[in-house]
Amino acid sequence: MNLSQRVDALLERVEKPVRYMGGEFGCTVKDPSTVDVRYAFLFPDTYEVGMSHLGMKILYHAINAREDALCERVFSPWVDMAALMRAENIPLFTLESRTPVREFDLLGITLQYEMSFSNILEALDLAGIPLRSAERTSLTPLVFAGGSVCCNSASTK
Repeated sequence: MNLSQRVDALLERVEKPVRYMGGEFGCTVKDPSTVDVRYAFLFPDTYEVGMSHLGMKILYHAINAREDALCERVFSPWVDMAALMRAENIPLFTLESRTPVREFDLLGITLQYEMSFSNILEALDLAGIPLRSAERTSLTPLVFAGGSVCCNSASTK
């Protein structure tokens, strides 16, 4: 069974399966063999919270407008799905192609508020990406972050 089929098998066991289905109007699906850079874009909160963020939509469409790059979205799973993913050894995956996040070239994380920081640790763990950059290899995505919290001087004191 491939990863997409394994994810489908879990959907009837979670409270809100649409969070993990993808295929919404306006989403972009590209053939990864036609691009130079594959970018997974993590909003470290649930689908409903992340999809209401305009900045994510702008960056998603700007990256996908490039012929040499693709961008796929990733959201933190709710506790029911996270538990099932761990039990079934299913890695964190993107919505568009259900590709494991650890197979991308880049993992960009948007930092919108401090309360989501622990979700980043959970997402990296579910993805199978070491938490410490020193433990990562050239086979793991380059992980970087940005967003309003990065510019908030109050959060650094």
